[in-house]
Amino acid sequence: MRILPKSKSKKSKQPTKSILDRSVGQKPGSLTISAEALAPRLFLMSFNEQMHEAREFTDYEALLQEFKQTPEARHWIDVRGYGSVALLEQIMKDFHIHPLQMEDVINDYQRPKLEEDHNRLFIVSRMVQFTPDHKIDDDQLSIFTGPNYVITFQSDYEDCLEPLRDRIKAGKGAIRKKSAIYLAYAIMDVVLDHYFPAMAQLGEYAEELEDCLFLKPSKQLLSQILDLKREVVKIRRIVWPERDKISEILRMDEQLIPQDLKIYFKDIYDHAVQLMDLVDNYKETTSSLTDLYLSNVSNRMNEVMKVLTIISTIFIPLSFIVGLYGMNFSRENPKGGINPLNMPELYQPYGYVTLLGVMTVIVSGMVYYFYRKGWLTNQ
Repeated sequence: MRILPKSKSKKSKQPTKSILDRSVGQKPGSLTISAEALAPRLFLMSFNEQMHEAREFTDYEALLQEFKQTPEARHWIDVRGYGSVALLEQIMKDFHIHPLQMEDVINDYQRPKLEEDHNRLFIVSRMVQFTPDHKIDDDQLSIFTGPNYVITFQSDYEDCLEPLRDRIKAGKGAIRKKSAIYLAYAIMDVVLDHYFPAMAQLGEYAEELEDCLFLKPSKQLLSQILDLKREVVKIRRIVWPERDKISEILRMDEQLIPQDLKIYFKDIYDHAVQLMDLVDNYKETTSSLTDLYLSNVSNRMNEVMKVLTIISTIFIPLSFIVGLYGMNFSRENPKGGINPLNMPELYQPYGYVTLLGVMTVIVSGMVYYFYRKGWLTNQ
């Protein structure tokens, strides 16, 4: 298996971007819009058991008028894009949103959290997906609840909530019969459900990296493993407060969260716990991949060292013999006599061939000994 390439995709959002856009020392509750913020798009969905209407508005006043004309219905106001401070300030005024909460909406790298203000809830969730370049891309979804409405804010035009809109339109389930708090639950449930495909894709990618490790460990592969480890840490920082947020909802007074709705929040709490288990498993997996890489590199180095050691060991006696016969001792002494102990075999007619034969026997014997010991195999 080849090393997995990093395919091109849209640039993932950096966690520090919205933080860098903020002016140091500015007044609390100030709305600072990024130059890259999208122009707002306004959507209103009104529904109850008998009716369902959904449309996009280009004028906020028309949306507000439509909202006020059907007080008996539940309403989902969806604002996508933060490009207009005047619009955001008007929404704050009409729906009594605190400036600090709207500031958290715009500075959209908030951890998942829950705030309660005058029997209204402010909920922050994060929508995640696993991108083709093997990154966790997450977008903030801010939710405000009221007596008969839910307002959502997000920085992008695309989201993961289309299945929920289809369910409301089709009238499936109890969503058109229950309160606005149930709609907020349904939004959170869909957001949390999309974590599981992302986690599954992350797990498949980890398995592919593991397969690559056994074939050809490399520095590029190690870099991909470390990148994956950072993504696991990133999603862990998202899932952990998500679980705490839902736990806090379950502890709320029944005036805010009726008892008959808490069973639904218990269900998504279980989902959050399952996600935490998955994240912890993948965290251990990525750590083991790093250890496996180091182990494979060490094993390959050991194999190289074993081959070099065997070669060196074979040539040690050969080098000794060659060095021994390379000594220049004179056969004749100064008086003209013969020194019989000074390598007489040098003057034998088959001395050279005999020496080569001896060296061949030595090499063959050593190779056979190494083979019997299993040093020439991977066993």
